Amino acid sequence: MATKSENPKSPEPSPSVIQAYWFPEILFCASMFFQLVAIPRSFPPSHYDALGIRPFSSIEQVNEAYQQLSSDWKTVKGPSSTLDRIKLQYAYELLSNPIWKRDYDIFGVDEHLHIMEKVKEKYSNADFSDISLPLLEPTSFGLYNQVFEVISSENYVSKIQNSNTLLLQVFSVGSSHCAQFSNSWKRIAGLLDGITNTGMVEIGDLKLATYLSEKKYTGVPFFRNGLPSLVAFPPGCKTSDCIFRYTGELSVDAVTDWFATNILSLPRISYYSIESLAQTFLGKGSRHKVKVIFISKTGQRATPFVRHVAKSYWSYASFAFTVWREEDSVFWSNTFGVEEAPAIVILRDPGVKPVVHHGVMNNSRLIEIMEQNKHQVLPQLRSVTSMELGCDPKGYSRAGNDTTVWYCAVIVGRQSAELHKMRETMRSVQEMLSNDGDVDQSDNQKATSAAVALKERRLTFAWVDGEVQKRFCMFYVNVEDSHDTCGPRRDITDVPRLFLVRYKRNDTEVNKKVEENPMNMFASMASRDVDPTSQLVALYKGLNERPQIIQWISETIRDGDSRDLPFHRTSTPELVPEDVDPIWSKGREQIVSSSRGMKQRIETVGIRINDLMGDPRFGPMLLLGALMSFGFIYLRRNQSLKPKESDSASHPKHEGADGSKPRRRRPKRPTNQNIPPSLTDMEPPNAFQMPFTDTDSD
Repeated sequence: MATKSENPKSPEPSPSVIQAYWFPEILFCASMFFQLVAIPRSFPPSHYDALGIRPFSSIEQVNEAYQQLSSDWKTVKGPSSTLDRIKLQYAYELLSNPIWKRDYDIFGVDEHLHIMEKVKEKYSNADFSDISLPLLEPTSFGLYNQVFEVISSENYVSKIQNSNTLLLQVFSVGSSHCAQFSNSWKRIAGLLDGITNTGMVEIGDLKLATYLSEKKYTGVPFFRNGLPSLVAFPPGCKTSDCIFRYTGELSVDAVTDWFATNILSLPRISYYSIESLAQTFLGKGSRHKVKVIFISKTGQRATPFVRHVAKSYWSYASFAFTVWREEDSVFWSNTFGVEEAPAIVILRDPGVKPVVHHGVMNNSRLIEIMEQNKHQVLPQLRSVTSMELGCDPKGYSRAGNDTTVWYCAVIVGRQSAELHKMRETMRSVQEMLSNDGDVDQSDNQKATSAAVALKERRLTFAWVDGEVQKRFCMFYVNVEDSHDTCGPRRDITDVPRLFLVRYKRNDTEVNKKVEENPMNMFASMASRDVDPTSQLVALYKGLNERPQIIQWISETIRDGDSRDLPFHRTSTPELVPEDVDPIWSKGREQIVSSSRGMKQRIETVGIRINDLMGDPRFGPMLLLGALMSFGFIYLRRNQSLKPKESDSASHPKHEGADGSKPRRRRPKRPTNQNIPPSLTDMEPPNAFQMPFTDTDSD
């Protein structure tokens, strides 16, 4: 029978071998990419190479090399010669200037490259004699020392230790970019005046400039975005490990917004149209806060000091910006009394005439205006205002710490038309008592006690939201139908009420009670739980008429001042905060670590990868990793192949006569491993029986 002829095939590479070495191959390719592409791009030829001299050569050597090359190239013409002459001329002009050479040698600053590229593009096909020389025009602005404060290595420590936040500009007196930025920097320093300290560092101060610069993997200092470079020290930062570097556009608005938002954590103030101003800001805003509207003529972003004031007075006022348009001038004039922009409108109480200030505001003027108008005409008694208004049993009166007796007239009720009407009445009462001449002659005698107490700052008028401050309201309005005033609305009935609180401080009596039982722990604990100031509450039950209210307040004050009422202390419920502290209110008060947090790490991932591409150590490290992984995989594969070869040699496969199929294996017999050896030993094939004799001896 004819058999098929066997044709031997050429051995093909095993796919398992290629797959086994995929990781070393990737590392090897990456190392070649770094060595041949990334590293040359990160270390381009220097301008010293164009002159054919060593790096950091002196200016005299630069001049000699330039003169030598110029004399050799006088007879050379053509496009290639022109481009080479441009490179030579640029390198000579840059390195022969002491300031430019210093900046280039130490920090790699070369801000005129765009000029050389323009000249090369324009005169690529022309003769070098057609180019107007010099290519670079020197720039200097030595007046910086007279206009701005320049920080040096000597006063740097005192400057940073005495300031909470600091913004520095690293500049060079020979930089044209710094000269162009000088007016913008003057404007930035003016806008940040009173909020943070600003200063400048000249790059010639090598010790301080190197300290503030970035460092490459080789340790060379550099400024990533050139000069000028802006460096900010946030609150609590005293070293270069936690500084922030500005990388955006060098404009006044962009720099101030970055510093106010990222460094000072100041809130942004939103712009509103006329429609959204009425519907959103005034209609849905916090009713217990004063409304402050900035009317801008240019529509520019809120300045840092405005945002700083907004953060400082956030508990008292809400802020908004809007743009002035000539077609809306009638609306602004009739509604708020604004005649032109810029202007500030302050709305204190509903129905009260707005307070308008025209003209440009600075920081001190704006703070003065806010301090005068941070409270409503009839201020609201809240957790943040109780101490300031003198209506807190744990504090003192507005008249001072020496005042023993003072009063607070408080209106309490839910937000309703009745409460609004009662507030209007109390505003009129407060105004009449403030202007004693406005009180009728017949009522002058009755109002004397209240007017005098108000002028002496022993009397304060305020109102309380009874729905929000339910426990506080129920404590003072202790009547049967107090639910008509305090807590959530149950029906259509809303009854605002007026009560007068008499506060009396008696330090002698308080100290005496504590000294009577110095060893009584329970008495000491009980004395701590109650308020240090006694209170007596008088609830008004008359008509909502101004003369009757004035008479009642005056009689109550006169009675409280003349009679020695009993000293009684109690524990008053705390006022519930009506606003939650926003995220930006905390600010950057502490620097957690020198790494500047997870957010800053994520933002700098791209920068770190770019820097890694220029690290000359990375390519050899990849090549070493490729070789080590190759050797490791090779050894592991050889160790796994040798046992297989030995097993195949000791146990050859049994094939049939034709070599096509192996014999069928017999079923395994049960093993006798657990049987004792004496019963399982088999007789050896070469064993024989020893003959025995009939006798016991031979």
